[in-house]
Amino acid sequence: MPLSGVKVLDLTRVLSGPFCTALLGDMGAEIIKVEAPEGDSVRGQGAIKDGLSWYFAQFNRNKRSIRLDLRKPEAKVILGRLIERSDVLVENFRPGVLARMGFDDDRLKALRQSLVVCSINGFGSTGPYRDRPAFDFIAQAMSGFMSVNGGPEDPPLRSGLPISDLVAGLYAALSIAAAVPHAKATGQGQRAEVSLTNGLVSLLSYVATNYFATGSAPARSGNDHPIAAPYGLFPTRDGQIALAPADNAFFGRLADALGEPGLKADPLYATQSARVANRARINAIVGGKLAAKTTEFWVDTLNKAGVPCGPVNSVAEVFEDPQIREQQMVLDVDQPGHGVVRMLGFPIKFSGSPCQVRRPAPRLGEHSDEILAELGFAVAEREVWRRSEVI
Repeated sequence: MPLSGVKVLDLTRVLSGPFCTALLGDMGAEIIKVEAPEGDSVRGQGAIKDGLSWYFAQFNRNKRSIRLDLRKPEAKVILGRLIERSDVLVENFRPGVLARMGFDDDRLKALRQSLVVCSINGFGSTGPYRDRPAFDFIAQAMSGFMSVNGGPEDPPLRSGLPISDLVAGLYAALSIAAAVPHAKATGQGQRAEVSLTNGLVSLLSYVATNYFATGSAPARSGNDHPIAAPYGLFPTRDGQIALAPADNAFFGRLADALGEPGLKADPLYATQSARVANRARINAIVGGKLAAKTTEFWVDTLNKAGVPCGPVNSVAEVFEDPQIREQQMVLDVDQPGHGVVRMLGFPIKFSGSPCQVRRPAPRLGEHSDEILAELGFAVAEREVWRRSEVI
């Protein structure tokens, strides 16, 4: 597998860090998840079925769990031994917490010169907000991301998904995938830092470039595209269709498929800027045509004509969609003691070394003894630690 042999020490909890390490685990990395005595809080969140959080199971597959009370000095000895045999350490504490635990950059380098440390936090480790607590909702608000969501008359609107956590997890996994080969080639590790807020700022794309060019902040445009028209959701006879003819060529195909070829030469609609300026008119023309027939008819007709479009699926409909099934974006994973757990599949498809679920999500501390034995700690020592609740 792409990351076979890479040893990752996971000190993260909740979502951004566990998502990162789950991605690495899917690609073959060996993940040891260090959990506090109470465990990752996600173990008790989301839909709980037969005592198992399926939310936790989704983001913690392909990991082993060791339960450590890192407030105790003996647990820090164990953590040091874990660091010595790891290629990567991932943490999502607030900046400075790991150093206050006794593991600053100098100590980490002394333990393993080639260690890649990936830190995920709310705002970054420098600047006036470095010590503030942050969650996805705060990052969405402060990054400008929320300000461009919703309709023109609506208040700023959050994404329905914890987008900053997920983006931070993706960037963290990307940074690790880049830093590990560098460390192997040079023998020198480094710190990679990802923040929830920076991740969303980096996604502002054309919203940011238009602001840089004009100095004007964009208005919220709902499902309309700020720089393209007709583009958005349109009613059909029995529902809605998502339509995205993003340039003149696609608009020409749309005009022909709707039986309105004259729109292509009409100066009101012949260019993208003209269509944006006359959005209400062109939307009314296109909407009137689409409303006459069913969503299924138009999805079939427009796709055959080469016009990007699709139905507006519910979550239930997504997982019944034949394309999603063909792409194996739903997996059934055997979870010992809980039966089969259904979870999301792999968005990355490798031709020669595909992603795999090699382990179900671990029980809290399930692998503590196994991992400590691998580290060379004797049975008697482990029993003492268990009685004193170090492990």
